[in-house]
Amino acid sequence: MKLKFAKMHGLGNDFVVIDAINQRFEPVPELIRRWSDRFAGIGFDQMLIVEKPDSPAAAFKYRIYNADGGEVAQCGNGARCFARFVREQGLTDLDLIPVETSAGLLRLEAIDATRYRVDMGVPRFEPDEIPLRAESRQALYTTDFEGTEISFSALSVGNPHMVIQVPDVDNAGVETLGPYFERHMMFPERANVGFMQIVDRGSFRLRVFERGVGETRACGSGACAAMVAGVMLELLEPTATAILAGGELNLEWQGDANPVMMTGETAMVYHGEIEYE
Repeated sequence: MKLKFAKMHGLGNDFVVIDAINQRFEPVPELIRRWSDRFAGIGFDQMLIVEKPDSPAAAFKYRIYNADGGEVAQCGNGARCFARFVREQGLTDLDLIPVETSAGLLRLEAIDATRYRVDMGVPRFEPDEIPLRAESRQALYTTDFEGTEISFSALSVGNPHMVIQVPDVDNAGVETLGPYFERHMMFPERANVGFMQIVDRGSFRLRVFERGVGETRACGSGACAAMVAGVMLELLEPTATAILAGGELNLEWQGDANPVMMTGETAMVYHGEIEYE
């Protein structure tokens, strides 16, 4: 049979989006890995699936699979693309779309035809909520890499994040530190590893090595995690801009029990069909 899909991206973080309400589809890790291959498949960082919700409070269920076939709970750039997809496909005419995820309820808001705002939820800092193997919550944790002490922030924005402040993201050692800390034993569910360079109190540069994917051109939840870490360390104002390889995200976090708000662009690349048994 032919399976219909859309190829989209948010600031270069690219996705395949599948309507699993109006066509049959069962995600299988081996299949996702094969389709994610950029030479022999479609090529994408994550697969996003639209399903009917289990909760009456949601309009849809939003499921996310990384390129390695593993299911994850959160993807901010993907959430914006998900919102545009369901509106453009005529699945909803809502401007404010509640969606169910394994991390809780997300609220996606259409700003205009291409820009969407996402309520990413309240960040979590307790080690068992991240999860992080640590005795107690700290503003900054320390670890070692080949004899060098590394200081980092750790939190969950629906998925685990390690944020390392660096003087220059262009020379941050993302290629070595990223895969090392993604699978470090202190993160039992692995981690997204962010490298943040503070530009001023209203902006920062960021590179993210995503678990199960590698470095991407943008990471929405990673930008939110870095923003929160910067505010907690009194390096950033509650409203700031994340500058990533793929573009910019506008972020807001008022601290304490407030959610992180993220606004950014989306792009529809093409619609296609692929053989699916």
